[in-house]
Amino acid sequence: MNTKVIRIDEQHMDTALIEEAGSIIKAGGLVAFPTETVYGLGGDALNPQSSEKIYSAKGRPSDNPLIVHIADMEKLNAIVREVPENAWKLAERFWPGPLTMIFYKSELVPRETTGGLDTVAVRMPVHPVARALIRAAGGYVAAPSANRSGRPSPTVAKYVIEDMDGRIEMVIDGGDVEIGLESTIIDLTSEKPTILRPGYITEQKLAQVLGEVAQDRTMMCADSGQAPKAPGMKYRHYAPKGELTIVDGEEGCVVEYINTQIGQKKKDNKKTGVIGTDTSITQYQADVCRSVGNRNDEAEIARELYRVLREMDDENVEIIYAESFGTVGLGQAIMNRLLKAAGHRVVHI
Repeated sequence: MNTKVIRIDEQHMDTALIEEAGSIIKAGGLVAFPTETVYGLGGDALNPQSSEKIYSAKGRPSDNPLIVHIADMEKLNAIVREVPENAWKLAERFWPGPLTMIFYKSELVPRETTGGLDTVAVRMPVHPVARALIRAAGGYVAAPSANRSGRPSPTVAKYVIEDMDGRIEMVIDGGDVEIGLESTIIDLTSEKPTILRPGYITEQKLAQVLGEVAQDRTMMCADSGQAPKAPGMKYRHYAPKGELTIVDGEEGCVVEYINTQIGQKKKDNKKTGVIGTDTSITQYQADVCRSVGNRNDEAEIARELYRVLREMDDENVEIIYAESFGTVGLGQAIMNRLLKAAGHRVVHI
């Protein structure tokens, strides 16, 4: 398959190109496109064959649910059994935006899209290119991140092309994304609203709207054997090709430990890498050292994390050490992704 790559500027959108991309999805094809979180791999959410194509293109397990993206609130009622009051409250505050809500699905949504579940995950992105494409595609676009399953999600088009060239019909290059981590997912079908995946919309922000919210127990620990109710819950995700270890502790001790390990790995002729922050990165002795930014700027760290993980792959790094981060606010989402990328391999100093 020849993958067509087009460039669309969100400030001056080419409607003809948007319509072309929408027609591909309507016809059962796949189009990768930018959102404010990461690049998505879009297919017709109501076409079971399209969802099967998404799983195939990603190499993704078919019990891992896809998120249905809509651009207009009136589209929601057709794909869910009911819209609870909590959903209206969250939509008023956070939609469009980086929040995914889980509902009981209607018969309109095929089980191929929901990973065989009776629930459906729905999001309304804010990115103008994404919204225009969703409307052009018929209003319902199933879109996981546009990467091969398990790899770091793409925040720039070049990594989409690297993973998807020859597997899908089109890639829309919309430049760098704004946030850099996938949406927060909250389950509204449980007894208490429950966060299944942390993201830019933090627990604190959700609690301001809903009062108390719960957290799924697997968010910051190893995956359970249960069927995943949302993307990213069961399988190893976001992982670079090299072996990643997180080192947690006081900065000086972390630097000393990592440098000692690097020295040993170099004796084994292993190419080493370190993921740190602006204040610490110059202290490391690895072959490849990358900063994710200012430790006090969690938005910057979130935006840079996947890019840095991808750059480790670009440099063919075999052994990677990463500093740990806080788990409050957006830091929780950052650590959730790092822990899954490392397969929960953590050293506490």
